[in-house]
Amino acid sequence: MRIPRIVAMGGGGFSTEPEKPLLDDFILTLARRRRGRPRVCLLPTASGDASDLIVRFHGAFDGRAEASHLGLFDRTVTDLRAFVLAQDVVYVGGGNTANMLAVWRVHGLDSILVEAWRAGVVLAGLSAGAICWFEAGVTDSFGSSLGPLRDGLGLLQGSMCPHYDGEPLRRPTYRRLVGEGFPGGYAADDGAAFVFAGTRLEEVVTSRPEARGWRVILGSGGVIEEPLPARYLGA
Repeated sequence: MRIPRIVAMGGGGFSTEPEKPLLDDFILTLARRRRGRPRVCLLPTASGDASDLIVRFHGAFDGRAEASHLGLFDRTVTDLRAFVLAQDVVYVGGGNTANMLAVWRVHGLDSILVEAWRAGVVLAGLSAGAICWFEAGVTDSFGSSLGPLRDGLGLLQGSMCPHYDGEPLRRPTYRRLVGEGFPGGYAADDGAAFVFAGTRLEEVVTSRPEARGWRVILGSGGVIEEPLPARYLGA
């Protein structure tokens, strides 16, 4: 059985960096299929199954993968478990993290994703699609201001903050929350992705040379923010 893998992006991929497919290319290299094109399924739940996101996904992956999407607002797939477990990669788009998790739980998709991860299906995503794999995260799900989310799927310990360099309030909000006792964890710039093998951080990969991933924890003297070694995927 393959090692479970998660690719958690702060931002990037086809939806925010269509001119830089480096992160998407990397995700495809992790697919388990030895023959034929990998099966990649988009979960656009966080955007309300937005049609433009689905179109852009197929534009990015059709021709180099067996691309599909799983809609839950106008659901057509009866056997979610069989559908998800047949994939090589499940790619979760951005949007409202709290709403996405609630919809997943209503449909029983949360437990199916855990099973898929244990079976070796690569779980990937950006923003909401990165936060969801952790115990907690920094989100704008509850209004215009950023705040804590504490009921992620919990496959990975601690918390996640995406868009660390892309949105000016992300960094100070995360640091403040961690300083107040919110679980420490990881922060990713746009264009940076954490790659986990099981629950162990294997590496940080980036689509921009300057993008970084960060470890953010509360130490005895306050919040500690440590930049992690990163591998640029470009030439």
